[in-house]
Amino acid sequence: MIGPASLDEGWIDAELAAEFPELRLATAGVQCVPGRSVEGVRAQLRLLSDRMTGAKAIKLRSEPIPSAYRIFFRLIGLDPDQTPTPVEEAALHRLSGGHYRARGLVEDALLLALVETGVPVYAVDEATLDGPLGVRPARLGERLGEGEHADDLTPGRLVVADSSSTVAVLFGPVAVGHEVTAASRRLRLMAVGVAGVPAIHVEEALFACAEALQTG
Repeated sequence: MIGPASLDEGWIDAELAAEFPELRLATAGVQCVPGRSVEGVRAQLRLLSDRMTGAKAIKLRSEPIPSAYRIFFRLIGLDPDQTPTPVEEAALHRLSGGHYRARGLVEDALLLALVETGVPVYAVDEATLDGPLGVRPARLGERLGEGEHADDLTPGRLVVADSSSTVAVLFGPVAVGHEVTAASRRLRLMAVGVAGVPAIHVEEALFACAEALQTG
């Protein structure tokens, strides 16, 4: 089980850090065998589904943590009404689908952490990484992964990167080649913090995700 001493602070590009001093990428490694969720995780999803009513979903954007991510989205050029923040997107899926759908241990653990804390958590296969993770703007000509299925990146779009490649779009998809697969055995969890989101909530999101993963 991960604890406070297990957390690593990702690096932030110097210009970004000057512009957004509270931008944070907290990461943690965790052992995991991806597969079907255990009943305990599925039960937590059902409980969270029952709590997310239509009225609560409508009020969600005005709550402190979702509101902080909406503000940050606007600051980096994303319209949260067109590109919903992660917790709002999860609420929309809950309302349209009738409940939070169990999709597998890793996906469900990430969803539990997000819904419980409001803080988005992502997972990549740690074996694919080259050095510590951080946040920087995408460079001209960069792609999200390698090969014919990799997408071109808009220069300046914020990405998570290691020493040699782009690993994920910040608040977006993971790069081709860094995804968690059935063969993954150690994951690197990433939680994104912004101004207005207390550090304890970022850490709680990582702990909640790791706990759900390790029950599997």
